[in-house]
Amino acid sequence: MSNSDPIVIVSCARTPMGGLQGDFATVTASELGGVAIRAALEHGRVAAEDVDEVIMGNVLPAGQGQAPARQAAWKAGIPRSAGATTINKMCGSGMKAVMFAHDTLVAGGANVMVVGGWKA
Repeated sequence: MSNSDPIVIVSCARTPMGGLQGDFATVTASELGGVAIRAALEHGRVAAEDVDEVIMGNVLPAGQGQAPARQAAWKAGIPRSAGATTINKMCGSGMKAVMFAHDTLVAGGANVMVVGGWKA
């Protein structure tokens, strides 16, 4: 049995933080998520077309419309053929998304995944 894990994180990005009803009050969470996803793909030199699936944690999806992870993926230019899942979990939803992505990659269910989370 090998101790090496072939799963790697190739890039990361985040949006600036803002206060309640502050500078980002008119920007949706999925728009901010799309910006962060696009930046991570660019920094990692990963083509949006290569993404098989997106998993995003989101603790408070009320008022964001259906499937916030899918909305963010589309806004980042990821094809509609890619899967997208939103995890609704208090605290740690982004980390849970990373864990689910790791397991999916190990099982061979995907080759390239985008993972993240937001609390807005």
